[in-house]
Amino acid sequence: MKELYIGELAKLAGTNPKTIRYYEDLGLLSEPGRTASGYRVYSHAHLDRLRFVQGAKALGLNLADIKQVVNIWSGGLTPCAHVSQLLEDKLASLDRRIAELTAFRDELRAYKQRVDAMDADPEVPCKHIEGVVQGNWAPPVM
Repeated sequence: MKELYIGELAKLAGTNPKTIRYYEDLGLLSEPGRTASGYRVYSHAHLDRLRFVQGAKALGLNLADIKQVVNIWSGGLTPCAHVSQLLEDKLASLDRRIAELTAFRDELRAYKQRVDAMDADPEVPCKHIEGVVQGNWAPPVM
């Protein structure tokens, strides 16, 4: 198969050369070959690995997580069980965050309704913000 220059690889993967170099620096992509004039040349295995990284990111994994997965894979093992646990952790984190945001929304809605029902003081630019200044708002701890 034809070797790819970094611009070609970036185009095929839908990313940019800077991201590819960054992934190389992190060890997510192996060091590419070089032409006699020093240009990076990539194989289709690099494209496959780049797409793998993009797929992992699409699932919500961060680059540190992906590095662990790549290291397991590079060590000759199948990383699927590890990825499954990472996704389980991600789901638990999302559930916590959704609960926090739901509580915040509910408290904010109730606060807004209370303040909207109050008469406006012409000396105050915004009764909603004044309520916070006066200590009438205590958002849920997140």
